[in-house]
Amino acid sequence: MTSHPAQTEALLTPSEVATLFRVDPKTVTRWAKAGKLTSIRTLGGHRRYRESEVRELLEGVPQQRESDV
Repeated sequence: MTSHPAQTEALLTPSEVATLFRVDPKTVTRWAKAGKLTSIRTLGGHRRYRESEVRELLEGVPQQRESDV
């Protein structure tokens, strides 16, 4: 019998998610409270977000073009 290690998904902190979306970390927390993003609580009570879900949400956000800057 062979045992395969469980594949764990990368988790992001509110700060890391905020950097990707260019928003304040408190905004990410509000998104989680509103149900737009699923959060996982650590044993210490901190929020973490699944990277795959964040990337999926990020793909739906219109990107700012260089000419708009």
